[in-house]
Amino acid sequence: MTTQLSTPKGEVSIRIAIIEDAASLLALRLEALVMHPEAFAADVDKTALDGEKVWVERIIEYNNTKSGAIIIARGGDELIGMSGIVRGHWPKTQHSGSLWGVYVKPGWRGYKIGEAIVDGCIDWAIENKLTVITLGVTSSNTSAIRCYAHCGFEAYGIAPKAIFLDGIYYDDIMMFKLI
Repeated sequence: MTTQLSTPKGEVSIRIAIIEDAASLLALRLEALVMHPEAFAADVDKTALDGEKVWVERIIEYNNTKSGAIIIARGGDELIGMSGIVRGHWPKTQHSGSLWGVYVKPGWRGYKIGEAIVDGCIDWAIENKLTVITLGVTSSNTSAIRCYAHCGFEAYGIAPKAIFLDGIYYDDIMMFKLI
């Protein structure tokens, strides 16, 4: 699954991550956690400590077991966006998936790349016979909420105080998409 997206900055390739993407994925994830720590539950220090090995392992597991996928966006030789989807772990929840880690580099925002990588996760979910995808998004992140709505997600509730950072609580809007 590879799709192309034309942008004013050039062609962007959207595809499932492979092992060779692990180092770039780690760097992009660390950038996301530093730039927008309120938007992600993951911790930058622990993520850095876990290192590239965790990304290699996740890619291998996802690609070999169909338990999930990491969808990436490349502009030229640069990794510019990412998202992940993971299938429910238990037999009774394997029809559902959770979207996680959506991030697009600031210089590439506004070109529908976020929507393209989310759509890549939706395509993976359809191909793997999931029937629902859920996500949580920080309530103050209006551009991400708009992106998810454009991809067909609907809000269904609030997770109060989902993130606690620097003495501030952040609520998450919980969203879903039936497929």
